[in-house]
Amino acid sequence: MEPLQQVLEAMKQAGEPVNAGKLVELTGLDRKLVDKAMADLKKSGEIVSPKRCFWQPS
Repeated sequence: MEPLQQVLEAMKQAGEPVNAGKLVELTGLDRKLVDKAMADLKKSGEIVSPKRCFWQPS
């Protein structure tokens, strides 16, 4: 599974808005990979931020 899909799936399973640090814990991916995946997901509109620094699937 690609990092982008892993990050999105981890967000869905968390069931609440999460930050990048929590996603690193949940996925076991390197922080740089998580940050890149999140940037791509933000651009495509697949994730939204309900509060500062926390993200969830849109």
